[in-house]
Amino acid sequence: MSKIKIFGLGGLNENGKNMYIVEVNNDIFVFDAGLKYADDKMLGVDYIIPNYDYIKDNIKRVKGIFITHGHDEHMGALSDILKDLSDVKIYGTTFTLEIIKDELLSSGLSTKNLVEIKPHKKIDFGKNSIFPISLTHMVPDTVGYVLYTPDGAIFYTGNFVFDPTMLGNYKTDIGKLAYVGKQGVLCLLSESLYADKKGYTSPNHRMSDAMREVLNGNEGRILFNIYQAQLYRIQELFNEIKTTDRNVVILGKRLENVILKAIDMNYIDFDKKRICSIKHVNDEKIVVIVSDEREKPFSNLKRIVRGYDKFITINGEDTVVFASPIDDGMERTATKMFDILARIGANVVEMPKKKYLSHHASSEDLMLMLDLMKPKYYMPVIGEYRHQVANANVAKQIGMNEDNILLRLNGQVAYFEDGNLVDNGEKVAVDDILIDGLAAGDVGELVLKDRELLSDNGIVIITATLDKQTKEVLAGPEVLTRGFIFVKENIDLIKEAEKLSLAVIKENVKTNYVDFAKIKSGIRDKVGKYFYEQTECKPMVLIVIGEV
Repeated sequence: MSKIKIFGLGGLNENGKNMYIVEVNNDIFVFDAGLKYADDKMLGVDYIIPNYDYIKDNIKRVKGIFITHGHDEHMGALSDILKDLSDVKIYGTTFTLEIIKDELLSSGLSTKNLVEIKPHKKIDFGKNSIFPISLTHMVPDTVGYVLYTPDGAIFYTGNFVFDPTMLGNYKTDIGKLAYVGKQGVLCLLSESLYADKKGYTSPNHRMSDAMREVLNGNEGRILFNIYQAQLYRIQELFNEIKTTDRNVVILGKRLENVILKAIDMNYIDFDKKRICSIKHVNDEKIVVIVSDEREKPFSNLKRIVRGYDKFITINGEDTVVFASPIDDGMERTATKMFDILARIGANVVEMPKKKYLSHHASSEDLMLMLDLMKPKYYMPVIGEYRHQVANANVAKQIGMNEDNILLRLNGQVAYFEDGNLVDNGEKVAVDDILIDGLAAGDVGELVLKDRELLSDNGIVIITATLDKQTKEVLAGPEVLTRGFIFVKENIDLIKEAEKLSLAVIKENVKTNYVDFAKIKSGIRDKVGKYFYEQTECKPMVLIVIGEV
């Protein structure tokens, strides 16, 4: 019999950053390694990944990282993680590995540890084994993973919907799901993002009619903003473009590579001759597909709208379509975009998220999965805590025992011994790693606080130069400001700050010794208080004292 631990390093009580650990005796299996996009409050931060110290500390026991599909929320952290964990094996299906391969190569990393798997082909790891099952999502070759243990199966779904019309590389193998359920499932880990939505997601995830209406109802250039790797939605758009005389330009090298590769591998059906180079981006009848380069959503479109893109500017004759529903937390950013576009005079078309859904499991999809799996225990994953609670309520609706529904936060361990849940209160240390450009790990709460302070109140720099021998003040103190006040209108304020600074310097200068620490803390204290009394603002105050 086995001792099993299940917990999340990321993905619980949040959107994105999915990484789940299942530990069976001495074997560790990692499912997904995603990132989370930073919101507007995280100034300068591009994205966030889970702290993976637990994996590093136990690397000899890690059998591999198993990726469900090629979306950043589920595989976007790999290029950062593999800089430290270069020997860990990454398992994924054909198309998923193609996306991962591009990411790793662009980061200068090796792809030698990528292991291609086939759906419904078992992979043995001693007494345990992994069995991938085809599921339906908006990217082809999506799978969920069954981990067979001596105490029963553990099934992690990743993202999924049930839609019988999505065939080929998008098709769910319901027969295999039912087969696994009959064998006995110890624990089901199922996504929660749409758990509060009634009914099935299908057919509300289909946008062909809306896309056709936009293409036929607008004469000029049309820009479609689509999230990364939403291949099914792109195929829907291409199907409608086929019936028109329009050609396509793809903005975003990463998305262009994914689409061209998908066409070559027969995952997308479209004539590559109708995909034009960037020099055609200003053609009147062109359709421009805009996506983001692993940054915050709308980052590329925002650059275009603000006039910073060297290839394209938006004018009043254009139509801009937000072809993906606006995710929770991105409403403010999207509203600002709508406002700027309205001032330009462009026609804006938003696909309302209440009418058009992404490919995530709604309540009835979750009920069907539960009915097929018949798990002994159920652990809602992937989503904010309110989504996890809604998912738990779905399980209760179909008669599942509340004691067997496991609501957890990141780091909280569900521990099983001999197939039974044991509440031992164990927790694993978890944290966020903030990625700013190419920098990882050096952006923390203090850095963000400094950035917030700078954005709110600006900065004041006070400089002075002392004689190295006599310790007399040779120059300054001089007060420089940026983002705080308009200097020409506040000369008296600056002069008083210089007087206060000079007084502090003289108090802490002896003939043979200068107490730089007291000078800096004293200036920061007195000048900071003075500025607050006069302006009710708290700028960041930096002091630079030199000797010559």
